[in-house]
Amino acid sequence: MSIDVNNESGTEVDEQAILDIARYALARMRIHPLSELSVIVVDEDAMEQLHIQWMDLPGPTDVMSFPMDELRPPSKDDEETPQGLLGDIVLCPEVAKKQGEEAETQHSMDEELQLLTVHGVLHLLGYDHEEPDEKAEMFGLQAAIVDGWRAEKGHDGPSPAPTVS
Repeated sequence: MSIDVNNESGTEVDEQAILDIARYALARMRIHPLSELSVIVVDEDAMEQLHIQWMDLPGPTDVMSFPMDELRPPSKDDEETPQGLLGDIVLCPEVAKKQGEEAETQHSMDEELQLLTVHGVLHLLGYDHEEPDEKAEMFGLQAAIVDGWRAEKGHDGPSPAPTVS
C-alpha cells in the first residue's frame, strides 16, 4: 500500500499514526495492497478554501475526501479489488482539536485525526452518511476499524464519538 502523508498545516501531528490507521483501514476493507492514497494535512484557511470551492459551504471543515478511481471493497470474501488510486484525504488539525475537546468523550487532536482518517477512507470507498441507514452503516464500520486498530496498538481508551462531516 502506498500512502503519502503530507503535513502542510504548520501544526505538529502524529503522521505515523495517520499512516498506520489508513493502512489498517484499507487492509480491513480488503483494498488491493498496491493501491495508492494521499493524505494532506492543511490549516484552517486552506481547508476553508477547499470547503467553499468543492462543497459551496462556508468555514473550514474537519475532513474532505477526493476519490480518484472510485475503488470499492469487494462484495465477497474471495474477490479482490483492482489496484488503483484511491484519491486524497484532506485533514484540518485545528478543527479536529476543537471537535476532540467538544466531543462527549473528550479526546486529543491526534485521536480525532485518526478517526477522521478512517472517515475519509470510507468516503473514498463510496460510503456516505446522508441517509439514516447509510449513516448507521458507515459510523458502525468506522468505529469497528478505529477500535480494532487501537486494540492492536494497545490503546484501550474509549473511542471518540463519531464525527459528522
